[in-house]
Amino acid sequence: MAPSKPGGGFDLTCTLTTQALAVLRPSITVQTRYLPGGIGAVAFDQAATGRLGGSGTLVAFSSGSLLNIAQGRFGPHGIQAVRWIATLGTDYGVIAVHQESPYQTLAQLIKALRDGAPRLVFGAGGTLGSQDWMKAALLARHAGQEPRNMRFVSFEGGGEAIKALQGGHIQVFTGDAAEAMRALNQGATFRLLAVLSPHRLNGPLRTAPTAKEQGIALVWPTVRGVYMGAGTPDAVADAWTAAFTQAHAAPGYAALCEAVGLQPHRLTGAALQAFVQKSVDEYQQLAKELGLQMWKSQGLKQAP
Repeated sequence: MAPSKPGGGFDLTCTLTTQALAVLRPSITVQTRYLPGGIGAVAFDQAATGRLGGSGTLVAFSSGSLLNIAQGRFGPHGIQAVRWIATLGTDYGVIAVHQESPYQTLAQLIKALRDGAPRLVFGAGGTLGSQDWMKAALLARHAGQEPRNMRFVSFEGGGEAIKALQGGHIQVFTGDAAEAMRALNQGATFRLLAVLSPHRLNGPLRTAPTAKEQGIALVWPTVRGVYMGAGTPDAVADAWTAAFTQAHAAPGYAALCEAVGLQPHRLTGAALQAFVQKSVDEYQQLAKELGLQMWKSQGLKQAP
């Protein structure tokens, strides 16, 4: 289940899941369905309340999902509301502009922000407070601007946002490298100003400079994985966890990740639970620093 419209990062997570399981067990048939709404909120609520699930239903999540949980944007559900099964890979943020944009470098875009460019509109697959909004907010803060004053348009998935960028409806796309690579491979045209990774990526995006090498200390990793409904029996969840553990160790797994623009990120079981909790704690603190409203959720520790 991709909790978005086709073409974005959740869709990509489903693609990688399908490929990884096919290598491990060719007899398994996996189909992707789409349930957009609230950038994952609808799917999470249905999984947490038992309306979405079953022994064969895996739901894609990302670091952005954990960020939304940290802010209470997924309703009254904490991290214990679903069964976290596995992470698959790490994506990294990108800053992109229209192919005919006047901005050739990240420095030029930063200067425009610093000068208060009045028509500069950001857009991505997320709402106020989402991880894509966070990338734009951190960029604005670096330019000395108040993040809450920037113009940001929300889309139901990165694929929709990239279409808007090409159509000139937004000026800056703050999405992820993998969804950008998929769009470019499918014929999309836009200019990548920076990848928000600690080093240049391999593959088709190897020519895209990092923000770090351009003097902007901005790195944004996005971990992608899958979870299951709260009512999933232990035996079923354990079986899927074992399957992904085997898939992680299978020859060629790293190549599968690289083919879709991800770096391998292999977590299951207790290590995954610890990662989820740590991520939520850190995101709560970042959200407070950026002045975002925090909604109460059950099972969450409130950052001081």
